[in-house]
Amino acid sequence: MLSVVIVGGLHADARKATVERLLTDVPGSVVLHHDLATAVAGTVVRTVRDATGILSAGEAPLVNDCACCALREDLVPELLRLRDAGTVRLAIVELWDSVEPKAMAEVVTGGGLTVTGVITAVDPALLLPYLGNGDDLAERGLAAAATDQRTVADTFARQLEYAPVLALVDSPEADDEDRELLAQLHPTARQVPIGHGDLAGAHGDPPPDASDDGLTVPAPRRRLTPLAQAALAGFDVESAAAAQHPACALLPAEADAHGVSTLVWHRRRPFHPERLYAALEDLTCAAARSRGRFWLADKPDTLLHWDAAGGALCVESAGPWLAALPDAAWEMVPPVRRAAAAMDWHPEHGDCCQHLVFTSPGLDRDGLQELLESCLLTDAEYAAGRDAWKRLPPAFDTLLEV
Repeated sequence: MLSVVIVGGLHADARKATVERLLTDVPGSVVLHHDLATAVAGTVVRTVRDATGILSAGEAPLVNDCACCALREDLVPELLRLRDAGTVRLAIVELWDSVEPKAMAEVVTGGGLTVTGVITAVDPALLLPYLGNGDDLAERGLAAAATDQRTVADTFARQLEYAPVLALVDSPEADDEDRELLAQLHPTARQVPIGHGDLAGAHGDPPPDASDDGLTVPAPRRRLTPLAQAALAGFDVESAAAAQHPACALLPAEADAHGVSTLVWHRRRPFHPERLYAALEDLTCAAARSRGRFWLADKPDTLLHWDAAGGALCVESAGPWLAALPDAAWEMVPPVRRAAAAMDWHPEHGDCCQHLVFTSPGLDRDGLQELLESCLLTDAEYAAGRDAWKRLPPAFDTLLEV
């Protein structure tokens, strides 16, 4: 059986170092890479190589003027070809810089193949510069399609938070603040260092056979390195998607260390749309990264997704709160979401709530909480009831493209 590990990340040097280490650590592995930088010429260049060099190369034409679409259509057939050849143990899919692992993991699994690992490669010293970079990918020559409107910051944040494994390169410039920021942004990730010497003795030539009585002692089997173990450990695409969905996301917990803080803000009263809208710029710039779900008074049945990085905020509807659904519709909701709602159920409002998480060095926790509290309905506004809430000015309609 062919195992597939996806290695991604905007930190290109870290990603390449991770890929080379996997090639060395896992015998019978190859790297499949699609270079989207050639899209300006109308094609995506594909290469397959092992530790000795390039085994094959080819081109895939753009699909609807979209390099990423070409990658999607070409990826599975190439992986199936490698599987059918029967000589490859591990296919390392090295993603191009701005390609996000979630979409590719779902494409590979949908093609009937087995994803055994998703790894994002990180240089800790570059963490804050990338999270704070609000440039459009197109400005950096990293757009995956003509219509790609993502930024460096939000793309990197999703790459980082989706992967259960982070491969960390040696970074002399990184300090305790950088490492703490990484730990708070993705506290459940398995961090695997790939710097020189971190895996000493984990692989290499076994010692000669020897014994005092002249009998041959079998040499020890070669052990998998931590990075190889992570690549082959197994991966559940559905669980990974659920962990990112705003209704049941595994958000970071409260933390404060080495100058980095995470504030978890949870309330049961809806936001006043106009006051929240007026505070968006200050809230978005208050932290290097913030995300979660929120509740607007004029749209009391709609679960809204908050996703901010690099000074830019994306607000999207994530469908109805479960409390807004008739009982008969609950069977259509994934069990993981029903379980998440049950853990946080309120007798009056159900799962409707504010659950926002802000992570940053130098976070002004008190000021941030005061600003958030000021955006909630007042006692008088709250007491007026839902019919009155729905008549409040719809300040977010433009953002939500209503």
